[in-house]
Amino acid sequence: MEALRKDFLPEDLVPILDEYGINATIAVQAEQSESETDFLIDLAEKYDFIAGVVGWVDLCDKKLGKKLEKYSENKKLRGFRHVLQGEKEDFMIHPDFIRGLKLIHDFGYTYDILVYALQLESVIAMIRSLPEEQKLVIDHIAKPNIKDGRGLKWERRIREIARHPNTCCKISGMITEAHWIHWAYEDFIPYLDVILDAFGPDRCMFGSDWPVCLLAGTYGDVINIVNRFMEQLSAEEKDKVMGDNCLNFYALNLLKNKL
Repeated sequence: MEALRKDFLPEDLVPILDEYGINATIAVQAEQSESETDFLIDLAEKYDFIAGVVGWVDLCDKKLGKKLEKYSENKKLRGFRHVLQGEKEDFMIHPDFIRGLKLIHDFGYTYDILVYALQLESVIAMIRSLPEEQKLVIDHIAKPNIKDGRGLKWERRIREIARHPNTCCKISGMITEAHWIHWAYEDFIPYLDVILDAFGPDRCMFGSDWPVCLLAGTYGDVINIVNRFMEQLSAEEKDKVMGDNCLNFYALNLLKNKL
């Protein structure tokens, strides 16, 4: 993990975005703290290319409503995430957690679901407990075991999740689930085929997973995999995956003409 043991700040990302023609990004939490949320909001206010923030807040907090009222004053905070992959499977279906998810829905926030493939049964139960209008996105295609080529249960559960029209999927985080040194483009095709078929080009969105992707490759490696796979899509469909779907999901539609 040595590649990640340093600070990564907006000025480190700017030349990479310029190189690959990316003119806006969403900053997503990594640490489980409100101070991280405040830090990301502060960065978004200083750097125009950070179009939105997915922060963290304790969804089980009895004072959650008051905290959301405070956060609602900042228009760049678009949603929340918890590192569910580090929790027990029943965490995301606990009544207090579900209550918190319903409350962020009332405030118009999205929710990013960060889990391992083995947790998808609980994700399905969680989704069934939420309003059908709640915007949900699976991060990193739910981290199937690409390194060992295992994915049968993952595929069944992903397809079941995709039947809920309020769900989307981020095409991201794949190279770190493959062999970090010896991965090849062909390793990802079976998984990308499933995601595209299940969610369709209207509910898939590109994600870099930068800087975590540096454990197994570069930002360029990540975007080149997705671009190569999307050669089968129309220009309009590619635009959706590479930006339009993200703008719509995080309700940043008004930014489209400015970016």
